[in-house]
Amino acid sequence: MSLPLLMFLAFIAATLGITYWAAGRSSGASAYFAAGRRITGWQNGLAISGDYMSAASFLGIAGLIAFYGYDGFMYSVGFLVAYLTVLFVVAEPLRNVGKYTMADVLAFRLRARPVRAWASLSTLAVSTFYMIAQMVGAGALVSLLLADSGIGFTGAVTGVGVLMIVYVVFGGMLATTWVQIVKAVLLMSGTFLLSILVLARFGFDLGAFFDAASGVTYQVEGRTVTENFLEPGLYYRPPYGALDLISLGMALIFGTAGLPHILIRFYTVPDAKTARVSVFWAMLLIGVFYMMTTFLGFGAATLVGRNAIADNGGINMSAPLLAQALAGDVFFAFISAVAFATILAVVAGLTISASTSFAHDFYTNVLHHGRERSPGEEVRVARWTALVVGAVSIAIAIILGPGANVAFLVGLAFAVAASANLPVIVFSLYWSKFTTRGAVWGLAAGLLSSIGLILVSPGFSSLELFPLSNPGIVSIPLGFLAAYVGSITSREPSAEAKFIELNVRANTGLGAEKALDH
Repeated sequence: MSLPLLMFLAFIAATLGITYWAAGRSSGASAYFAAGRRITGWQNGLAISGDYMSAASFLGIAGLIAFYGYDGFMYSVGFLVAYLTVLFVVAEPLRNVGKYTMADVLAFRLRARPVRAWASLSTLAVSTFYMIAQMVGAGALVSLLLADSGIGFTGAVTGVGVLMIVYVVFGGMLATTWVQIVKAVLLMSGTFLLSILVLARFGFDLGAFFDAASGVTYQVEGRTVTENFLEPGLYYRPPYGALDLISLGMALIFGTAGLPHILIRFYTVPDAKTARVSVFWAMLLIGVFYMMTTFLGFGAATLVGRNAIADNGGINMSAPLLAQALAGDVFFAFISAVAFATILAVVAGLTISASTSFAHDFYTNVLHHGRERSPGEEVRVARWTALVVGAVSIAIAIILGPGANVAFLVGLAFAVAASANLPVIVFSLYWSKFTTRGAVWGLAAGLLSSIGLILVSPGFSSLELFPLSNPGIVSIPLGFLAAYVGSITSREPSAEAKFIELNVRANTGLGAEKALDH
């Protein structure tokens, strides 16, 4: 049995043990959807970072930097800066006003059924885009490492999907949280060790390291090319390169505050102060990690080489191949197992956010007007939803195949979240004249415009009717504009009256605990 397979199996055994332990503690909606609200600040900070540092971060960004230098590093900058929006705009108010999902905040002062229906649809769309990226990364990684075992891309994607469904269906949020914590510790440890090994090759001289990155040589169509990887323009080229970079930055910076699998993490802590503490820990860990992607990406470009990476699994394998070049097969197996852990933890978080939104928002509150027809029905529906979401994501990932870059796919999920979710969250929390029509128009315009532009963009369509790879620069303003126009063309006195109560609760937490108990 190969060493990578042994390490994979060890991680799987550990996480299944966590799931078994959590299964006995996940009875009831609060326990299943929010881990009983007993997660501490540092635990939630680790879990948030584990949820956020996905395959796009570890595999995709390292690959983009290894292939395109400075332009690839812009993903790291965007992902890191985005948490300032989360900290200052949404973390505390969400915890004080909501219960299980983003839609709880909207329904606090608006008509529940229409906003919950559209919020649930948006959550499912964002989660599916994000999950497909993780599945693609998992399939490419596992199929390459376990090729001798006869496991291909399809088998690898299916296996990861089944494991993800097991975590969510049986262990709920508690199991998902601890899988994310274990993954965060492993990922930070592996990335730190890999960064140290890269610097050791350059005598711990940052000047020598960046000098090497300023003259990377590789072969293109039989000719030798030398590029300065510290200068922009290798990925975002004229005529639309600058606009595409701005569009990506907008999607990343604003999209994080609208990601459903990040937002639901704030409902697992006991109070708003703990929510703030957890964001502090998450920002610290995430900041250190994204700084280290510099060493992973430039290290792979200079020590492994763009051509060698392309010939051995492609762009997403840059970090594992760097580990192999620096410390042999054992470290390669460990880094690959860390990447595998990364993918499993993130897809579990995505699945539970999607299934929670469908069961709580759409099934219970839209179809059945907020009433469960039998005890535990909401949890049962969430478990069935996890099965369906998992199956759909597996199928789409298999169709896309191993060649799709996971960082690019995740960037699209951020664009949808920024266009549809963030405008209605911000207006609901901070604008007294925001109405139900504004929420529905904002969600619909942001969701439909972002997905529509994605489908006719260069990354998805041969027509290329929309020239940019990321739609954020167009779809995000459209989402805000539609929410604004919808609100000023309607008047909702009940929503205005409720705004005072929402504002007090969002900023002080008064009444929040009583509401969460019901």
